[in-house]
Amino acid sequence: MFANRMDAATKLAVRLRAYGGCNPLVLGIPRGAVPMAHAIAQALGGEADVALVARLRAPGDAELAIGAVHESGEFALNPYIANVGSEYLELEKQAQVEALRERRIAYSAARPAADGADRIMIVVDDGLATGATMCAALKGLRTLKPRKLICAVPVASGEALAAVSRIADEVVCLRTPSWFGAISQCYADFPPVEEAEVMKILKQCERAAPAPHSEV
Repeated sequence: MFANRMDAATKLAVRLRAYGGCNPLVLGIPRGAVPMAHAIAQALGGEADVALVARLRAPGDAELAIGAVHESGEFALNPYIANVGSEYLELEKQAQVEALRERRIAYSAARPAADGADRIMIVVDDGLATGATMCAALKGLRTLKPRKLICAVPVASGEALAAVSRIADEVVCLRTPSWFGAISQCYADFPPVEEAEVMKILKQCERAAPAPHSEV
């Protein structure tokens, strides 16, 4: 069990120390992983930003996620979800991408999106249950042509770890419990991260952002 997200971020930064001084772009999936990405970027001398992903809602049940979509339109479905009609899926993807576009505009007021081309990208989340959210993020970020695409998480199910390993160039995961319930059960303290905190971090990142093309 991790004490909290910062405890997990500190431990991840140790495992990622080989990328210190390479100006990695560390992207947190909002909202919970954004403070983690910021802490890891500071530890590695890199730059922090967000990876925008939204849940894809099941037909007739907005609380049930059938997968996730990245702001680019790249998506991933949960493996245990029954077949969903292609027409519904396309409409749901379009709706969520539009919502993400509006969210990006709001975030850009605090910090314009960082350029990830030909850079080491480290994508962070506070845990992976099915892995669909991280898979969607990785697929979307791959379109930006990073030099290397890394998934970094404190804890993941075996199923999720296998899924992201097929997409990322490298996966750093600190714990893979034999029994996996809710991500929150892996932390002693797991408070929600509010939107105001995300905006504050993004403003700090904008002021502290290093030159985008530092040499390795």
